[in-house]
Amino acid sequence: MLYSKITAEQKRIYLRKILASGTIQQFPGAFNPLSARLIEEKGFAGVYISGAVLANDLGLPDIGLTTLTEVATRAGQIARMTDLPCIVDADTGFGEPMNVARSVQELENAGLAGCHIEDQFNPKRCGHLDGKNVVDLDTATKRIRAAADARRDPNFLIMARTDIRAVDGLQAVKDRARALVDAGADAIFPEALRDLHEFRAIRDAVDVPILANMTEFGKSDLFTVEQLQAVGVNMVIYPVTLLRSAMGAAERVLDTLKSLGTQQVRVPEMLTRARLYDLVDYEAYNKFDSGIFNFQISDMH
Repeated sequence: MLYSKITAEQKRIYLRKILASGTIQQFPGAFNPLSARLIEEKGFAGVYISGAVLANDLGLPDIGLTTLTEVATRAGQIARMTDLPCIVDADTGFGEPMNVARSVQELENAGLAGCHIEDQFNPKRCGHLDGKNVVDLDTATKRIRAAADARRDPNFLIMARTDIRAVDGLQAVKDRARALVDAGADAIFPEALRDLHEFRAIRDAVDVPILANMTEFGKSDLFTVEQLQAVGVNMVIYPVTLLRSAMGAAERVLDTLKSLGTQQVRVPEMLTRARLYDLVDYEAYNKFDSGIFNFQISDMH
């Protein structure tokens, strides 16, 4: 009932544990708080909160238009609904190194287990689009150093994302990944790699956990967890999968309403009322109300 039963600190400890387990961990992307609860119920290891999804949910493109306040608020709403650790996309850190430091502390306060900060120019572009620009190595490492220095909880995960593959090739990814780890990154997110060989190359280049982004319609094939595990990937995210699925279903039912004048043929595809009530734990609230308000008022006369 209400929110997560465990603290953010406990979630961060658990995140560190599973990333060090030697077994790949799947983090589907939540597009709202209730979808995070569904991810937990289905037995996944954690929840990913995509910057693209947060922007798209506001009707905006993923080009750095969202603010720290918007991201921290929505990510916090999602994180508090699940006992799973949640990792959020912090884009470029929302500004200069001092802004990056503040961003990390705001995300800690919001109950996140970790975040990733990238090395693109600000404003950034979606990681699987062309025409990206990355900052120089000094700027990239300053962002990560500021993030690592700013956190109060040493278990809050600072992940460095690099988009340099699309600009300078694989060797540049390896070189930058090593430098970002030296600057304090706890994990590396090499964006838009081309194949499994490239993931293996990054695995061999650094000693920290690495992340694979299995987003649809991107630069990478949609590799299985078994394939990614075999090349040493520790964590895989599916950032926009649930949002795309939900919006696809919404579009289809709207088309049906328009064409047929009723949603009847789509009802079997919908979450039932009983299932929705189950997800929001309706019965627990009902029992709570009964326990609190089921009392007799004594006769004052």
